Amino acid sequence: MIGPLNYVMTDEANESSTINPKKTRQQTPGGGERPAAETITPTAPEEFGRVQVWWGSGKGKTTAALGMAFRAVGHGFRVHMLQFMKGGADSVEGARGEYNAIAAVPGISYENTGHYGWHGLLDGSDDDEHHAKAKGAMRRTRALLDGISDASLDTPIDLSGDPEDGVHLLILDEVLYAVEQELITQDDVLSLIEQKPDNLELVLTGSHTEPTYLFDDVDLITNVRKQKHLFDDGIRARKGTEY
Repeated sequence: MIGPLNYVMTDEANESSTINPKKTRQQTPGGGERPAAETITPTAPEEFGRVQVWWGSGKGKTTAALGMAFRAVGHGFRVHMLQFMKGGADSVEGARGEYNAIAAVPGISYENTGHYGWHGLLDGSDDDEHHAKAKGAMRRTRALLDGISDASLDTPIDLSGDPEDGVHLLILDEVLYAVEQELITQDDVLSLIEQKPDNLELVLTGSHTEPTYLFDDVDLITNVRKQKHLFDDGIRARKGTEY
């Protein structure tokens, strides 16, 4: 039977060196205390203003963006997500789980500008309508950025206010897929980055093709790479994991 650890290590150079666990814990964030949830109240971030890109063949790009979104609202920051190309499919219910969660949490909102189906997949959807929806999403994004530019992003923002009145974090979900499918252009996305207010954190997701055209204009690029996927075995989107 192994006895209790005494945090003592011995070696030839030093007969013993004792680690003080209490002192070690006090040097960590939170002083070693177990984190406790706090009430969400409007605050403003001190270091926002970067552009992030999440692309790749793997599952998890939107999931990662949503994780950041919920982390941000937990600190009282205002977040909005605008989705390109996610209008639904016969394998997905109308209300995705994230929509229900967003509705229950203060400080985060979303809108979906997609069209049923997926462009170019011959799934019965109208490809011309996909083009129209993507162009509409671009117009909506520019309008959001115009409104956000007029807001003071270094101060707290009403968590229940309209996104046009200001947000600290804006997610353009699947916008890079829209470029890959030639629904919008690379220059369209670059123009959005140029229009971005300095203190706005902007997150762009989508695309199985590396968006090399963005490399010089963004701060973070993450490749979500597929090694194995359920879809390859014919397993369709599952409630609670894919939607």
